[in-house]
Amino acid sequence: MDLSSAPRARTGLALLLAAVTLAGPLAPAAAAAPGAGGGHRAAGTAAPAGTASAARRTGSAWLPYWGDTDAAYRDAVRHAGQLHTVSPFWYEASATEIKSQEGAGRRDIIDGLHRAGLAVVPTVTETLDATGMAELTHDPRRRAAHLDALLATVRSRPYDGIDLDYETMAATADEATRERVRTGYDMLTTELCARLHADGRRCVVTVPPRARGTAAAFDYPHLGKVADTVRIMGYDLHWSGGPPGPLSATGWYEEFLRYATATVPREKIEVAFPGYGWDWVEGSTARATHLTWWEAEALREREGADRLFDTASGTPHFSYRRDGADHEVWYQNARGVAAHLPLLRKYGVRGTGLWALGFEDPDMWAVLRGE
Repeated sequence: MDLSSAPRARTGLALLLAAVTLAGPLAPAAAAAPGAGGGHRAAGTAAPAGTASAARRTGSAWLPYWGDTDAAYRDAVRHAGQLHTVSPFWYEASATEIKSQEGAGRRDIIDGLHRAGLAVVPTVTETLDATGMAELTHDPRRRAAHLDALLATVRSRPYDGIDLDYETMAATADEATRERVRTGYDMLTTELCARLHADGRRCVVTVPPRARGTAAAFDYPHLGKVADTVRIMGYDLHWSGGPPGPLSATGWYEEFLRYATATVPREKIEVAFPGYGWDWVEGSTARATHLTWWEAEALREREGADRLFDTASGTPHFSYRRDGADHEVWYQNARGVAAHLPLLRKYGVRGTGLWALGFEDPDMWAVLRGE
């Protein structure tokens, strides 16, 4: 992934993130207000087994560190009955050091999420390119130092595990380098997951979809064995640096789910839905502008554009003209999620995810509940 000034954009997916303010009522004070208390719980515990709440908790969601983090936190608590895990986007790894983003490790958020019955599994991204990561992971000494830094981070707070979202390392066209990344990442995740499990914590990996020749640096069969959860990013089929088009599509979901379920146990798979979109300018070489669902809908209404729905991909879109330039916006909403969700059911996948809290169409939650 490349980097923007505040959020981290996803390599290959180039997720140029933007701040968002969540609208809507607060959750009840007893559940929503962050405060003292809480603590580390056994890995994966979110709600009492056998309860109706536990049966509904099939989702996870990322919590951004930029924008209105408190609103994103309230979004998580408000929908805690559907979530089992929240992953604050709090850390970034170099070779031996883990950088904390602004607000990382806030105990009021961690404790409040725990009181709501949610596991807190922070996300760590990485800065090393393919060559750098291949060299690090194939050097036992440097790999051990990297692992120690990751373990020190997860032990620094009452976290329930860690989520590795390593994508920059996969951005290479050189097949030999990509293979070294793959085998090196296998060694890293084997050792990391074993040490997390010894601590009673969860090991989560986030990966791009394996479809149309992409994500070859990610060894799905191996990750499916060592990790507790494999999160597949079901978005950026069209990304900010490419031509306009849907972020996700039903045919694309079919393709990557077929491969994923053939190589990873279904109960370990989560497919993350996008709660955002991109605004492309026709003829421009600049990257598309990131829009949350809220921002996309506000823009559409402000420009008087008709909301269209592409039935082939299962995603909304609209066009408008400003200052002599034609714009094309593709994003995702509840109707689009409803179009894609049957594919998860077809392949026996119950786990869902959301990128990211505070971005999404609020009607998505009802769709994910099956209403």
